[in-house]
Amino acid sequence: MTQNRTISNWLFLCAFMVFAMAVIGAITRLTESGLSITEWKPISGALPPLNEAAWLHQFELYKNSPEFAAKHFWMELSDFKKIFFWEWLHRLWGRSIGLVYALPLLWFVVRRRLPKGSGWKFAALLALGGLQGFIGWFMVQSGLIDRPSVSHFRLALHLGMALVLFAALIWLALDLRNGAPVHPKPLPRCAAWGWGVLALISTTIIWGAFVAGLDAGLIYNEFPKMGAGLVPTDFGNPLTSAAGVQFVHRWLAVGTMLAVLGYAWLMRGSSKLVPALAAMVLVQVGLGFGTLLTQVNLHLAASHQAGAIILLGLMMALLQEQHVIKRTLKS
Repeated sequence: MTQNRTISNWLFLCAFMVFAMAVIGAITRLTESGLSITEWKPISGALPPLNEAAWLHQFELYKNSPEFAAKHFWMELSDFKKIFFWEWLHRLWGRSIGLVYALPLLWFVVRRRLPKGSGWKFAALLALGGLQGFIGWFMVQSGLIDRPSVSHFRLALHLGMALVLFAALIWLALDLRNGAPVHPKPLPRCAAWGWGVLALISTTIIWGAFVAGLDAGLIYNEFPKMGAGLVPTDFGNPLTSAAGVQFVHRWLAVGTMLAVLGYAWLMRGSSKLVPALAAMVLVQVGLGFGTLLTQVNLHLAASHQAGAIILLGLMMALLQEQHVIKRTLKS
């Protein structure tokens, strides 16, 4: 049991690092820093430019990018260094997650400390982490060819994989930590609805990535109307139109809030996590309103992304707790 707790703590650390990675990624995007590094060097790229010549080389590479030509043509080297920092930190943090996960995992494997039959789960997480690194570069590439921004679909894929990693780490960490309850109480019949609520939360977050990728938060900075009415006149495609994407995201968020609050009401008294889940969804919607009304204030927008992941984590923790109760009652 003690060994399981040690492994659980390590997984929680990795989950926190993934959470921090997503927040750093939000800041990187909000400061338009994500395309400042135009090369993918998994090993040597861990070091920033160490002298003036190296800095000038990186700056020249960036000058050849569509983003520089369309948006940042005014930049001097000092300005470039500021946006370079956030993208470099984002990539460095990703490399650090890989090391913090892979090295202890190797030790646990060599010492045969992993729970019996669980090896494939840890291997799958390692593979997903490597895939996430590739997806990150796949996303960046979309903004280096003929457009001054990354594809919002690839951005959503990158964030989506981060959510999968975070959720899987939380689930596995809790599964190792949570023993069978001494006097398990039967769950309300509505407990199974939690997976639907989780799907709704996840969909709302992904549409938030669409909003970010299309800079859709910079238009219609009012609520509930979008221009003259509830539906903007330039609605367009809900997947590719900035107005359409923002409309879908804002009402998905309202629907998600109502679904979470309704679920929390039905599940009241069943877990200490329920009040926290209800409170967090209200905080998250408030952060969303603040981000919209301030035309995407950096601090509010980064907090909004952090809040989304915390909400997802609370929902995963509640579902995992229910899973343990069901497993105990069946045994």
